[in-house]
Parts: sequence; structure tokens; C-alpha cells
Amino acid sequence: MAEVLVYVDHVDGAVRKPTLELLTLARRIGEPVAVALGKGAEATAAALAEHGAVKVLTADAPEFADYLVVPKVDALQAAYDAVSPVAVLVPSSAEAKEIAARLAVRIGSGIITDAVDLEAGDEGPVATQAVFAASYTTKSRVSKGTPVITVKPNSAPVEAAPAAGAVEALTVSFGETATGTKVVARTPRESTGRPELTEAAIVVSGGRGVNGADNFHVIESLADSLGAAVGASRAAVDAGWYPHSNQVGQTGKSVSPQLYIASGISGAIQHRAGMQTSKTIVAINKDAEAPIFDLVDYGVVGDLFEVVPQLTAEVQARKG
Repeated sequence: MAEVLVYVDHVDGAVRKPTLELLTLARRIGEPVAVALGKGAEATAAALAEHGAVKVLTADAPEFADYLVVPKVDALQAAYDAVSPVAVLVPSSAEAKEIAARLAVRIGSGIITDAVDLEAGDEGPVATQAVFAASYTTKSRVSKGTPVITVKPNSAPVEAAPAAGAVEALTVSFGETATGTKVVARTPRESTGRPELTEAAIVVSGGRGVNGADNFHVIESLADSLGAAVGASRAAVDAGWYPHSNQVGQTGKSVSPQLYIASGISGAIQHRAGMQTSKTIVAINKDAEAPIFDLVDYGVVGDLFEVVPQLTAEVQARKG
């Protein structure tokens, strides 16, 4: 069976969920061959094998940590040359999309970004995308070269499918441009204890209706009761009520959780573009004519300061 390269997103050997989702999609079109780079690369093998990787190509070198992007592109190109895959799958993170784009240019292939599904086709893999602010769904395939496809988190289930997961060292020769941009300092991100926004299975977002930074604790309490990430609309972010890193929308982050709860958000197209592919959408808004209600699976017309605390209390009661 043809092989499919899967770029592994991990932190010191701990494989992140979007990579496991990629393995599920890769098995639909071939045999997954994972590429793990940097510190802890070999430690990823057990998790990758459990989820279908027939082979794990690993490489570690100071360049992966000390320089930006290009060393990883060099390594992925080396893996591509060694495997000759039918497709290359990459998570849709900011860094990984740059890696994918650079690889596509190098190997003379087309690229599809932010796919939400993948299936085998007679003329190569067919990717499903949500386009034009998620107003349309398209199916696309690359017509030239080996397709390089980035996939949004939460687009596929994580399915165990034990495979050999044989670990092989990947030989990488770094080009002249690999050391062009050096990392001179790192500052650890302050942990909130909540899941990463783009990867969370549940997202609770607040908008203009929250009416102030001091009131966002209402949104946070519901999120914490559900084990969810916290998001915010552009209006809330621009007002300084919540960090820009939590903005959901066309100019923020795109999310596709199993459950999205929008509280005090009117539903402008800018926001809808970032969350419209969520599997189940719930809106809480006191304006019965708010555009968000045209999109939702479940809607509550009411004051979020009355509804959200009651919902939080009910969730906690059921958990307790």
C-alpha cells in the first residue's frame, strides 16, 4: 500500500492531539509514516504506533530548536525523498502551515490548507474545505505533484489502530538557509490550565454582551466546569476585555470543536468565519433577532448573566 507522510506535532515527546487525528485520516489513503523531529522525537513512537504509524522517522539536532522553520523543512524534504509518499499531511498550526508551504514549493507540488476531511479518490486524495467564511464547502485535489495538505484540529476522530511503528533514524542535510533566522530567547507561555483554543473539544466564548473584562469570569466559570477553552469575539478583544490570543474569528483563530457556546455574541460574519465548522453550536443572547441564531443548533434567548451561571451550576451538579 502507498505511504503517507505525517508531520508530528509534539512537545518533548508528548504527541499533540491534531497529529493523532492526522493518522486517522492518513489511514484512509495509505499507510502512515510519521516524521518526528527535535527533542523527544523517539519518545513519540509508542503513541504514534498505537494510532496507526507503520514507521516513525526521527531526527534530532540543535538546528530544530535554535532556528526557525527551515531546518524542519529540510528534514521533511529528506523524509519525502526517502519515502516517495502519495501525500504529506501537516497540522494547520501557524508554524506547520509555513513548513507545508515551503515544502510544496521545493517539491513542485500543490498545497491545500485547512482541510476538514480527507478521502481517497481515483486521481489522488480529495480534501474537503470550508471556504468564504465557512459559507460553502468544497472538495479539492492537487493536480500537480504530491499533495501537501494541512488539516484543521478536531476534523477527525482519534482512533486507535496498532501498527508496527518501527523507528528509523532520518538523515538530514541542512541547507545554507537553515541557519538564517536564529531564536535568541524564549518566554514560556503562562498556563491557565485550560486546553489550547484551536484544539479544544469544547469552546465557550464571550462577546460584546459580556460588557467588561471584570465580567469574563462568568464565561471562564462555565468553561472550567466543562473542561473547555475560553474564546472571545473581536469586539471583546478590541475593547481590551480579553487577550488577542483568545480571539475567535476571521482575523483571529479558527476553531472546530465538538461543542461551541457563544455567549453575548451577535454573530457577525467576522466571528462566524472562525467557528462555523463547529459540530454543535449553542448561542445565548438576549436579542432574539441576533444573526447568531441563524447558525446555531440550540439557542437561548435570555440574559447571559442569568443563563450562564445557571448552566454552570447545572453542569457542576451533574458532575458532582
